[in-house]
Amino acid sequence: MSDPIRPAGHPDVRLGKIGVLLVNLGTPAAATTSAVRTYLAEFLSDRRVVEIPRALWLPILHGIILRTRPAKSAHAYQQVWTDAGSPLAAITARQAADLAGRLPAIDVRWAMRYGAPAVGDVLAQMKADGCDRILIAPLYPQFSGATTASAMDAVSGVLARMRWHPAIRTLPPYYDDPLYIAALRDDLAGQIAALSFRPEVLVLSFHGMPQRTLELGDPYHCHCRKTARLLAEALGGDMRIEVAFQSRFGRAKWLEPATDKVLEAEAARGTKALAIAAPGFSADCLETIEELGIRGRESFIGGGGRDYATLACLNDGAAGMAMIEGVVRRELAGWI
Repeated sequence: MSDPIRPAGHPDVRLGKIGVLLVNLGTPAAATTSAVRTYLAEFLSDRRVVEIPRALWLPILHGIILRTRPAKSAHAYQQVWTDAGSPLAAITARQAADLAGRLPAIDVRWAMRYGAPAVGDVLAQMKADGCDRILIAPLYPQFSGATTASAMDAVSGVLARMRWHPAIRTLPPYYDDPLYIAALRDDLAGQIAALSFRPEVLVLSFHGMPQRTLELGDPYHCHCRKTARLLAEALGGDMRIEVAFQSRFGRAKWLEPATDKVLEAEAARGTKALAIAAPGFSADCLETIEELGIRGRESFIGGGGRDYATLACLNDGAAGMAMIEGVVRRELAGWI
């Protein structure tokens, strides 16, 4: 139990609790054009996400992109929206609830880097509720400046506005962690075994990044490649495994090969049975359900393929939650 401190003339201050804050990328509040526009304006204004000089980028963002893209993106969100809201938010909430059950002495919460609940709001509330030690856990296995670093920017921003703030730890990227690789192996192997067909090819699709980020020293591409290599070794068998990068945006050169091009090429070369997985995503979202599950299927089947399956992310399944518990417990060492 935390104890209140009551300095004269000041509000109560509570101390003594340990917290874990799970952080994922973000989601619009609704599958509407206006909500998506609000979300994209925040997301695409982040200097970590778009590294073009502001004087060049902001006129493009506000003059073109935010006038044309929200309606198209809203239609895509409408294909995946659930009664509980966006899949990403709903799954992240379930992950936090599951982890809280596994760590009953810890205050476990969740937040989104863009949209709600905002990282700053949740972190401030955790402090107000007595958390004086908090582990920030960005649910990005592979580190990128546009994801993990941006999440920590949001944390730093709220800390900078506090008179005093909690002690902070950060969950490191876990792209090659044996717990993560084993969770992926077990989960994907189970999903593949349950299919009504045997895939000739398994495509591992990671979210794309501009090629320039690699050239500037971002480790993301190398982390993705190592995850893919370790996972392929762990899965074994005779199924061919290919790596691809999805969600290209804009005219700049992005990491290759592109997922849609790989799917088209596999169909063209005569591959009839294919499964696709997104090991860089901790929870299913627009990019996995709509982009891979709907548009990816159209690319492969339309090109001559026959059997296609989109495998689920780890989400709040047993293998994934055991992995999250394991890496979180390790980072809490000395606090619990």
